[in-house]
Amino acid sequence: MLADFHNHSCLSPCGSLDLSPRVLVEAAAARGVQILALTDHNTSLNCPAFKFHCKRLKVIPFYGLEVTTQEEIHVLVLFAILDAALAFGDYIYSIITPFPNNPEKTGDQVYVDTEDNIEGELEFFLSSAAAIGIDELGPRAAEFGAIVIPAHVDRPAFSMFSQFGVVVKGPWTALECVRIPPVLDTLGYPLISGSDAHYPEHIARRPFELDTAIDELLPHGFEGDADPDALKRALEKRPR
Repeated sequence: MLADFHNHSCLSPCGSLDLSPRVLVEAAAARGVQILALTDHNTSLNCPAFKFHCKRLKVIPFYGLEVTTQEEIHVLVLFAILDAALAFGDYIYSIITPFPNNPEKTGDQVYVDTEDNIEGELEFFLSSAAAIGIDELGPRAAEFGAIVIPAHVDRPAFSMFSQFGVVVKGPWTALECVRIPPVLDTLGYPLISGSDAHYPEHIARRPFELDTAIDELLPHGFEGDADPDALKRALEKRPR
């Protein structure tokens, strides 16, 4: 099965206003992605609309956000249950630097309904760092039932490599890389790629394969939630 766990929407200030959850899911499904996550910067408020369209098109959804730690490292935090993602998103938004967003300079931050109508806009700049360190994030996210995957660990900005020069140990289910294998020691963690889509043309540009089946990930069918333990077992089979 094809999966892609790193995607933004019109809620991320660096994302295109054309990239609604509907556009993301429709394009990903058309390009063969069967397991999809939405990971806006430091918020999960577009995940309700994302869930609706995933269920409509029979795409297996994971709900998440891309957290910026206080070291300015990006980390994907994924949930099988929407309410857990929303609760963790509220927590992260409450601890980001309260710097007011200026849409004309830094981009719009709008969350939408299932028909792409704007429901609201977030006040604080979502690309700001949250008041939580990389060593604290994993255990805190685990309290909410999250799967934690450091993002683009081999990228020269906002990554473990750029900030530390090395991959650090943690409760990581996998590591996301721009290139597999990356030119750094990944400490034996399973490796995935991700599209990091900010514009419609980015959708499904770097998906990855998972050795699993629909009935393993969705034991109760498409009307139920995905099984995070089944996802972890599938990720364990990825290259290291």
